[in-house]
Amino acid sequence: MQTKHNWTKEEILEIYNRPFLDLVYEAATIHRANKDYSEVQISSLISIKTGGCPEDCSYCPQAARYHTDVDVHAMMKVDEVLDAAKKAKEGGASRLCMGAAWREVRDNRDFDKVIDMVKAVNEMDMEVCCTLGMLNADQAQRLADAGLYAYNHNLDTSEEDYKRIISTRTYDDRLQTIENVRKAKLTVCSGGIIGLGETVNDRVSMLRVLANMPQHPESVPVNALVPVKGTPLENQPRVPIWDMVRMIATARIIMPKTCVRLSAGRTEMSTIEQALCFMAGANSIFAGDKLLTTPNPDFKDDMAMFELLGLTPRKAFKNGKPNQKAEEVTA
Repeated sequence: MQTKHNWTKEEILEIYNRPFLDLVYEAATIHRANKDYSEVQISSLISIKTGGCPEDCSYCPQAARYHTDVDVHAMMKVDEVLDAAKKAKEGGASRLCMGAAWREVRDNRDFDKVIDMVKAVNEMDMEVCCTLGMLNADQAQRLADAGLYAYNHNLDTSEEDYKRIISTRTYDDRLQTIENVRKAKLTVCSGGIIGLGETVNDRVSMLRVLANMPQHPESVPVNALVPVKGTPLENQPRVPIWDMVRMIATARIIMPKTCVRLSAGRTEMSTIEQALCFMAGANSIFAGDKLLTTPNPDFKDDMAMFELLGLTPRKAFKNGKPNQKAEEVTA
């Protein structure tokens, strides 16, 4: 399927609302047009600096203003990160994502430590991803020069719904960071969360922003809210699996080459429910016991599921490294 960058809300809404089996069938057909449809990338996400964030994201237990069970921890040491990366790689992960509870990147000693972490993990032949909040063009370039592969900066929800979820930064701030990441020729990881109390129109609007970017994000995480006691969204109901599958299938149809990541919320899903997500086009997961501060399935459980479903872990740098010439990329 040819990629398209001028989707209307009406077109995406029509796809999202199709009869469920028809929607999954079309998404699966597009997914299977890719010869590597049975490959699933395994990523591991660790919190290199936990808690104390000044932002007010309504879903996040790391916001300093909310009373949650998350304790503030100082920046991890490079050796600790390398140990976590080694365990993740042994468990089958080809990408390590490092998250810091910052509003934005500051040019200080902590950022210097992140640069050292990126260099060290990159030497392990793993894709390195960071999610550090907002960053400017110079900071993005510095990360790229250190060997960063991807930068995660989620849109979370639609622009129309955004102020209800976060007031400490704007939607344009999010988009500017993504633009800075692109300028540095890093790959973009950007998606959202469902179950925040948003409408279907909000979900479609968010997908439209992603699908109409000049270059589709290489990775689009689809997260189901994990309600945490002490946050404003602690009483939100669990997201129905049907909604999760619809989001994944719609993302697969409108962004056929993108890695659609089945992210937060997997601990609440059965193997059968996850299988539906893979059938609908998901081809990436986070593995390991935690996603920053929320529970996540164990590596061993995921490997058993892969064997059952006939899935294989995707190798690192399958599409080449940033700035790598096309002829250098192996098939």
